[in-house]
Amino acid sequence: MKVAIFTDTYAPEVNGVAKTLKRFTEYLADNNHEFRVFAPKVSGTDLFSSDIHRFSSLPFYLYKECRWAIPNIAQVKEELIQFQPDIIHVATPFNIGLCGSHYAKKLDIPLVGSYHTDFDKYLEYYNLKFLTSMLWKYLLWFYRPFQRIFVPSTDTMNHIKNHGFTNLSVWARGVDCELFHPNYNKLEFRKKYNIKSKYVCLYVGRISPEKDIMLLPEINAKLPTELRENVHWLIVGDGPAKGLLEQEAPSNMTFAGFLSGQNLAEAYASSDLFVFPSATETFGNVVLESLASGTPVVGANAGGVSGIIQEDKTGKLAEEKNIESFTYAIQHLLLAEEKMKWMGKMGREYALTQSWDQIFATLLSEYEEIIGGVSYRILA
Repeated sequence: MKVAIFTDTYAPEVNGVAKTLKRFTEYLADNNHEFRVFAPKVSGTDLFSSDIHRFSSLPFYLYKECRWAIPNIAQVKEELIQFQPDIIHVATPFNIGLCGSHYAKKLDIPLVGSYHTDFDKYLEYYNLKFLTSMLWKYLLWFYRPFQRIFVPSTDTMNHIKNHGFTNLSVWARGVDCELFHPNYNKLEFRKKYNIKSKYVCLYVGRISPEKDIMLLPEINAKLPTELRENVHWLIVGDGPAKGLLEQEAPSNMTFAGFLSGQNLAEAYASSDLFVFPSATETFGNVVLESLASGTPVVGANAGGVSGIIQEDKTGKLAEEKNIESFTYAIQHLLLAEEKMKWMGKMGREYALTQSWDQIFATLLSEYEEIIGGVSYRILA
């Protein structure tokens, strides 16, 4: 199969969309499928490679991990005619996504897309809620020609179905259980960050308003004094709200910056609890990574996260934006150590069933179904 992917974010960017697409192209290569990626140029990357074509870009205001790119229209058309893709997959609804959609229609190539980010929920955090109606009109117009729209979770499917979307299919996410596992040296990790408290509560992700990251200092303050004195918070990631969070951070909170690979895996495995207050996730890759590492999760009962955490089995769901609800869940788990250990095992068992290979194989089978049902040809 030949797959052309149009996306406004791609590796080495580190958001969930970019990482998922990078892993997908690696899967395609490993299984002898050809691909071409059309993506923004990012500092430190080559403008062109044999499989990846990049275009000059600027950060997108609402989500700086997404880029506002200016694709070379003539070059894209020439490459598509030469490559002769069986299908075009558009991953984002911005400039490069528009380019991919345009040429899928112009060259009669089967067109699918994926919906990764609930931008309507982001608007509230940036005082732009008045744009919600306009945003949905644009998204409906953008996705209308797509023969199938892949979403990360059932919650996201229901959310956009209520806004008139059709032809929806769940494309879930997997986790690398060889990298993320419980068997790292926890003592060495604690020494690295000078953590002497009994418990470690971890956050991993973008440090930005839409992640409800500023709830963490308030949650910490609401913990009973005796418990709070035995808790150390480790914040992994970067983003526009980092400076503000550092100003509000209590003395028992450490900022580790951006971590990846084994360093990130060690952070998950060496923590007692993963706390993730974001209510805007369409999936929540970091939640699944934590479960694979044997670390239970307290997350918001909203979005894709609510479909990953199994209540009182792999973690606890707290009411979104509710400090008391998060505080109660954290207190309940930290004071029940045997239960936490059992939940860690259950989380690991669940993560082992979430194979990337199986998820990508299912996606390709849906591609084949779409290709088989469409007669098309590419016009020079």
